[in-house]
Amino acid sequence: MAHTASIPKLIRQTDVLATIGHTPLVRLMRVAADLPGIEIYGKAEFMNPGGSVKDRPALNMILDGESTGKLTHDLTILDATSGNTGIAYAMIGAARGYRVQLCLPANASLERKRILKAYGAEMLLTDPAEGSDGAIRKCREVYRADPHRYFYPDQYNNPANWMAHFETTGPEIIEQTAGRVTHFVTAMGTSGTFMGVTRRLRHDLPGVKCYSAQPASGFHGLEGLKHMATAIVPGIYDETLADGNVWLETENAYRMVRRLAREEGLLVGISSGANVDAAVQLGHGLVREGKSAVIVTMLCDSADKYLSEHFWDEE
Repeated sequence: MAHTASIPKLIRQTDVLATIGHTPLVRLMRVAADLPGIEIYGKAEFMNPGGSVKDRPALNMILDGESTGKLTHDLTILDATSGNTGIAYAMIGAARGYRVQLCLPANASLERKRILKAYGAEMLLTDPAEGSDGAIRKCREVYRADPHRYFYPDQYNNPANWMAHFETTGPEIIEQTAGRVTHFVTAMGTSGTFMGVTRRLRHDLPGVKCYSAQPASGFHGLEGLKHMATAIVPGIYDETLADGNVWLETENAYRMVRRLAREEGLLVGISSGANVDAAVQLGHGLVREGKSAVIVTMLCDSADKYLSEHFWDEE
C-alpha cells in the first residue's frame, strides 16, 4: 500500500496536491467558555485545497491505486459519495488527468453539485430517501456491469482511507498540541478519520481517550454521517476502538454551525457543527467529573457547500 507518508515522492512539490494536510488547529474559546478546565480545538480541514478533510484519504487511495497498477489513465475513477470525497476525487482527477464518475444522493446540496460539475466530474444521482447507502448500492451496480472500465477505490472499505489519517492527521494533532491532547472525538461517515486518528493516538499517546459520534437515529439531517445500527456498515469500521460514543441530534448540530459562525468567526459545515457539539457534550461530562481536558475534534469542511440550506434562516 502506498501510504500518505510517501506523497512527497509521488507528487510534484509545486502541484496543488502538495498543499493537502498540515492544516491549522484552532482553539474554540467562546463555545467552551462555560467549561472550566476544558480546552476544545478544531482541526481546520476546510483549508485543504479541495475544501475538506476528504482530500487526505482521496489522495491516498488514488496514489495507492497508481502504485499497485490498479489505476491507469484509461480507467475512470468511480465511487459513492455524499459529496466531499467526490469533490476531492474530482479535484485530484483534474490535477492528475483522470475521468471521474460519482454516485451521490440527489439531495446533495446544490453547491456540491456545482463544484463537482466545475471540476468536470460526471454525476449519477440516487434516491435521496436512501442517503449514502443508496449511492453505495448504485455504485456497486455500475461497477459490476462493467468492471474493466473503472477504478473503484471503494472509500468505505479501503484501508488506504484510514491510513491517510494514521500517517498525517494523527501526527499533526500530536505535534500541534505538543502531546497535550487528552480526548479525540469525531463523527463517522466512512469512519476513516476516527479509525486512523484513533489508531495513531493509541500508538503514540496510549492514555488518550477516543470517542466516536453518530446521529441519534437512522432518520437525521446530518449529511454524510452514518447511524451504524441502521446503515450499511463500512468494512473499515471497528466498533471496538472507541472508548465511547456521543449521540448527535440534527438541530443541535445546526445550532452549533450558527454559533461557530457568529461566536468564533468560523463558517463551517454541518458535520463540523456536529463534531463541535460532540466535543462540548464530552466537555460537560468531564466537568461534572471534576476533570480537565484538551479535546480535539475535526472541522471537516466549510459552509460554502451548505449556504442554500434553510437552517441558516433560523435563530
